[in-house]
Amino acid sequence: MSELVTSRLVDPAADVAGLTEALIACPSVTPATGMVFDCLEQMLAPMGFAVHRFQAGEAPDGPVENLFAIRRGPAGTRHFAYAGHVDVVPPGEGWTSGPFAPTRRGTPETGELLYGRGAVDMKGSVAAFIAALRDVPQEAGTVSLIITGDEEGVATHGTLALIDHMNAAHIRPDLILVGEPTSVHRLGDMIKVGRRGSVNMWIEVEGTQGHVAYPHLADNPITRLVALLAELKAIKLDEGTDWFQPSNLEVTDIACGNKATNVIPQKASARISIRFNDLHTGQSLSDLVTAIAERHGASVRPVISGEAFLTPPGAFSDLVLAAIKAETGLDAEVSTSGGTSDARFLKNLAPVIEFGLCNATMHKKDEAVAIADLEALQRIFTRITLAGLAAI
Repeated sequence: MSELVTSRLVDPAADVAGLTEALIACPSVTPATGMVFDCLEQMLAPMGFAVHRFQAGEAPDGPVENLFAIRRGPAGTRHFAYAGHVDVVPPGEGWTSGPFAPTRRGTPETGELLYGRGAVDMKGSVAAFIAALRDVPQEAGTVSLIITGDEEGVATHGTLALIDHMNAAHIRPDLILVGEPTSVHRLGDMIKVGRRGSVNMWIEVEGTQGHVAYPHLADNPITRLVALLAELKAIKLDEGTDWFQPSNLEVTDIACGNKATNVIPQKASARISIRFNDLHTGQSLSDLVTAIAERHGASVRPVISGEAFLTPPGAFSDLVLAAIKAETGLDAEVSTSGGTSDARFLKNLAPVIEFGLCNATMHKKDEAVAIADLEALQRIFTRITLAGLAAI
């Protein structure tokens, strides 16, 4: 770790906006390593955390850096964990100010915004949790941070590797809060208690090349592929459940690469993506598509990104909702909408809920967070952590 660099990046005693600025100032396009984790360590070590950093994976998907930090409470007390990521998507072009040069615009009276890549997704949330822990006494219980540099990418060497690290050390939290930006219109209007699963499938049909004027001497793979895709799209997977919207199957790519106008091609391919609720598994859907594809003479290669999961509403969601209500006055919606997150892995460790900042600008140019929201999120996280550690 470079003490010279990190000493200029972060004041461990900075307020939540200052901590967020320090993290934004560390370029960390996925997969992230190095400086942003130096910055995190400089924040956490003075607070009494034991910080464990390691890298996993090799190119092209790695190396990925991960961080697990733990501050142990008295023996027998509960363990509350916060999970998140400090990698970001590429910033793209057209920013009003530098994406990794945190910039404040506005005034406290009109509403001051902090701009920079990762402001809401999710360096602001990470900073808010760190700042929140200053108001959580060590005797209240054990707290930890599960932070990856590979959530926005392929996510193969990030949270999964952190879970392996925790299992090897026999560390298992009682509750996990994931700081993804779940709020929609106002901070605190939505939390996530589950997510649909995701499976992508690559479909290939082999045919026989030939001249278009002599189709009886060829076998057009496009014809069979189109029929297969039409049959798949006609399937109604389910009607949804009490907590999940209906599962949906979408065609995301079709290709054959044929540049000749008078040739029936040899091969055609497609890719489909299914987002599914807890009535299915990735394997059951893979089996379904494979059986249909085989009738059309096609092959299928499925890749399951994650299974659907639900943390049934109850004591954990109640304490999160109560903390939000106390600080914002809002009755948050309890939802399972949206895409996947690393909660799909963490649910194997402990009950998991997602809550964080407003998501309107995430992955966009001029990503920005209201400083007032950062300060409110810090207070909400303090309440959630104290309640989670006190829960029986």
